[in-house]
Amino acid sequence: MGRHNVGVIVLAATVLWMSSIWPCTKADWWQLGFPTTLPSLQNLSPAAHKERCMKTEFFVDKQKELCTKYDKILPIIGNGAKLAIDECQNQFAYNRWNCTIFPDKNNTFGNVATIQSREAAYINAISAASVAYAITRACTKGDLSEWCSCDNKIRQKKTTKWKWGGCSDDIRYGEKFSKEFLDAMEDPNTALGLMNLHNNEAGRRAVRSRMQRTCKCHGVSGSCSMQICWRRLPPLKKVAEGLYKRYEGASHVKFVERRRKKLKVVSPDFKKPNRTDLVYLEPSPAYCEKNDTLNILGTRGRLCNFGSEGIDGCSLLCCGRGYQTRVKDVEEKCNCQFVWCCKVVCNTCRSRKEEHVCN
Repeated sequence: MGRHNVGVIVLAATVLWMSSIWPCTKADWWQLGFPTTLPSLQNLSPAAHKERCMKTEFFVDKQKELCTKYDKILPIIGNGAKLAIDECQNQFAYNRWNCTIFPDKNNTFGNVATIQSREAAYINAISAASVAYAITRACTKGDLSEWCSCDNKIRQKKTTKWKWGGCSDDIRYGEKFSKEFLDAMEDPNTALGLMNLHNNEAGRRAVRSRMQRTCKCHGVSGSCSMQICWRRLPPLKKVAEGLYKRYEGASHVKFVERRRKKLKVVSPDFKKPNRTDLVYLEPSPAYCEKNDTLNILGTRGRLCNFGSEGIDGCSLLCCGRGYQTRVKDVEEKCNCQFVWCCKVVCNTCRSRKEEHVCN
């Protein structure tokens, strides 16, 4: 065997070994939220955490710097990625594009995410929101106690009925980290970079604008003469729903390359987007039929809602191709009763249900 062949074999073996011990050498940062990856990020020693940060090839230099600065941040970023994927799939569950992920591909959401469409806009917005959310929640729980905790900068509001107190969620810290970490990947001198930066900011603002005030009564004999109030994160589902509405009304923009590069609506008749709106540069592709190049699965075989006239209905979801009705035998728990003490006893009921499947 020649020296060249030996070298090739050694190199191939090295690549296989590295891929087996470090599964994150390809793909993108969303992979940190996969069930196959997230558990491996927990309970890392400071040295192991730093090494993991530096070996993550899909991190840019600024992200590696942030990752090594905070020695407990990787699992929290991973949790943010998981939250983003989960909420995206919840919101688009009944759409033609249902936010499918591809763990074995370089792009978590498939090549369709490389199109600068309103779907890509939503992905970036919910991701920025989810990272801000995950970091803020970690601060409140004390998981990042060396750098953040509760928000003690809320201004006192003069009132006779309530005052600020308790442990407010520090959304400002979560926003700051989300901005530094995710915006680091974008080039503000390009159309795509400006689009992503705008949508990232819209995602973070969607969390901030929905922060909730929670109060607890204090007073003699439960009189509630004074309330102590603090700010807490909204359910992320509410943020995702708000961003979905922005997705439906997203602004189609174009790149204007002048002295100051910026995005501008494609038509003067369109409303100029504000900082809470989503923007996109390209129309969405057709999601009705399978497209292997873009990793679009199509809607054939999808379950549709027979009684709905919405996007989940058989007419729209099946793209006019029609549908088939199947009868399925179903077993369900029924007639459940609580038995003292302490269990619930149920019968098993069998029924036949119709389901409708797109042609």
